[in-house]
Amino acid sequence: MRKHIINIAEVELQPRPPQYAPTGRAAERYEARIGMIAPKIGAKKLGYNLTAVPPGKRAFPFHSHRVQEEMFYVVEGTGEVRIGTERFPIRAGDVIACPTGGPETAHQIANTGKTELRYLAVSTKEPTEICEYPDTGKIAGFGESLRFVVRGDQQVGYWEDE
Repeated sequence: MRKHIINIAEVELQPRPPQYAPTGRAAERYEARIGMIAPKIGAKKLGYNLTAVPPGKRAFPFHSHRVQEEMFYVVEGTGEVRIGTERFPIRAGDVIACPTGGPETAHQIANTGKTELRYLAVSTKEPTEICEYPDTGKIAGFGESLRFVVRGDQQVGYWEDE
């Protein structure tokens, strides 16, 4: 039987695999080490990870979820969370809710401090997801064997060319 408890100090942080690492200009803004927790403790319906972000960086682009709900708990460090059109300072002990929705629920955590920012990310685990990226106009779809990223202005009609 899998151990259902892990101390956050035991979570091993890993850089993103090369195929998911930011490249070009994005590498200047985005960097994170992530430690997967959920599979290690037997979680089925929620995903958990510990994310560590160096000063001046962000882990992910500004985005919203149509299916998965997220919650973040700041473990250490300081930063800023952008939610919709607003920005809020964050620090250790803060809990951040990111419900599903469109651009009004889009979110991004940035490390604006001088030391590493660490947060626990918790999310629902649905088999498919649609994410929107308001800053770049991209839309992404994720599933078990599906992964796509398009710009909204490049969409085609469902019946087009059928």
